[in-house]
Amino acid sequence: MQTVDPLGLGFDPERLARIDAFLADRYVASGKLPHTQLLIGRDDQVAHFSSNGRAREDGEAQVSGESLFRIASMTKPITSLAFMMLVEDAAVALDTPVHHVLPEFKKLGVYNGGGAGVPFMTRPTAEPMRMVDLLRHTAGLTYGFQNRSNVDAAYREKKLESWHGNLTLDEFVAALADIPLEFSPGEAWNYSVATDVLGAVIQRVAGMPLDEFFSTRIFQPLGMNDTFFQVPEEKVDRLTDCWTMAPGKGRILYDRGAASAWSRAPKLLSGGGGLVSTARDYHRFCRLCLHRGELDGVRLVGRKTIELMTMNHLPGKSDLSSMSRSLFSETQNGGTGFGLGFAVTDDVARSMIPGSPGEYYWGGMFSTAFFIDPVERITMVFMTQLSPSMLYPIRRELKTLIYSALV
Repeated sequence: MQTVDPLGLGFDPERLARIDAFLADRYVASGKLPHTQLLIGRDDQVAHFSSNGRAREDGEAQVSGESLFRIASMTKPITSLAFMMLVEDAAVALDTPVHHVLPEFKKLGVYNGGGAGVPFMTRPTAEPMRMVDLLRHTAGLTYGFQNRSNVDAAYREKKLESWHGNLTLDEFVAALADIPLEFSPGEAWNYSVATDVLGAVIQRVAGMPLDEFFSTRIFQPLGMNDTFFQVPEEKVDRLTDCWTMAPGKGRILYDRGAASAWSRAPKLLSGGGGLVSTARDYHRFCRLCLHRGELDGVRLVGRKTIELMTMNHLPGKSDLSSMSRSLFSETQNGGTGFGLGFAVTDDVARSMIPGSPGEYYWGGMFSTAFFIDPVERITMVFMTQLSPSMLYPIRRELKTLIYSALV
């Protein structure tokens, strides 16, 4: 990875170097994380790129610029962009009712009792679920791991979040149609499988599989040659090991790079969390967003579309602290709105983290993260492979360290 003099990009070199030492000492040497990789860019140049730790448990090879990582929910912004490309094609709109494309959802109601062996009772939704609800997580859907309600218990019972399970996207949608919504669309925010449903919408509107749409409309034009749902056989040796923290056991191997589930064709193409990528590839996606839809002479969407995606779309311009019912997401709530696929910083003071108004970002369950600051024109991509992502405050720490290095 080619870097340039950080000072020429407005960063203090010594302060940037502190970040590498911080990651190496506090997280890798201590055993908290298996490895780390950090890319910090400004405009189109890379001010800092560093890697720490071994790529795999049973090898000596270190994480490098060629390493592949499971980016989980960092897939969501890419899926959201894909949908907005169809909006620009006039094939669908943000206010289109979801059941116009997915008729399975036409009779979905809101939970009104039942569960745990008792048939569900429902009431009608106050408003129909619209495409914008999928993009901003106000659809009334949930995740099974929220562990909060009889509705998410039904998700767990049906194993709806198994990326490499036995459901296709169409079967996934059909299974969801049998489970009530947690709330009427637009009434609250809840982190959910909504972006997976959006992937099913893309497939049906575009008339092609989601992976084919991503490849032909996004990855090939952008030169993101190392981003895919299934790692090609010739690239499996670059896929890092992935870990999880198990109660009473500590860190255990979740998915071995050499025999990864991500090296096999998934039945469910998860627009909410199925992609593998590199820091370099994801940085290209970030730069596309920073340049408002264009990169290296290739335009995927108009600048107004990126502007629309990165506005706060929560009803009444509220923030997550007032709208969220979620026990888990990839962000803090104070001062944070939500756009069309991204969290958006509305109030820097309330967020209590250095940053800029209008900064947008997200992360993944394996502790990966990115942010894009259109004011300072900074991009960051952070890679590691440990779930769950809320174990350590590393995202907050990284943002603080990066902004402290500005001169």
